[in-house]
Amino acid sequence: MGDLEIRGATADDVPAIVAMLADDPLGAQRESPEDLTPYLAAHARLSADPNQHLVVAARGDRVVGTLQLTVVPGLSRKGATRSIIEGVRIHAEERGSGLGTQLIEWAVDASRREGCQLVQLTSDATRADAHRFYERLGFTASHVGFKLQL
Repeated sequence: MGDLEIRGATADDVPAIVAMLADDPLGAQRESPEDLTPYLAAHARLSADPNQHLVVAARGDRVVGTLQLTVVPGLSRKGATRSIIEGVRIHAEERGSGLGTQLIEWAVDASRREGCQLVQLTSDATRADAHRFYERLGFTASHVGFKLQL
């Protein structure tokens, strides 16, 4: 399968990232890969913020996975810093290969390096396979999440 590199995402990676975001029933409803303008603007904002880490997993010049890690300083938990993992996607041809585990392990290690005391993530309630995956990696379903569309 070739050597895997986990690195910061570049603007050139955005089309591959968006394609992975759109490649499932939920993503197909909310992503628009035909117009990359808002995604490129978001990439520019993320790149300018030192607390945002948008990364890709690449095999050679092929992007095969992605996630976003956000570092959040806080007052609660005695001033603890936490990280939030978002937008985890694995290319369809790589699912089940262990790549998702490698990406999450990278995010946990990066969180430790950033001084985080807690790593958290959310997963859509309909993604039962993802829930089992995160539980196998030691995450616990400890909270109920809420959203408000604006």
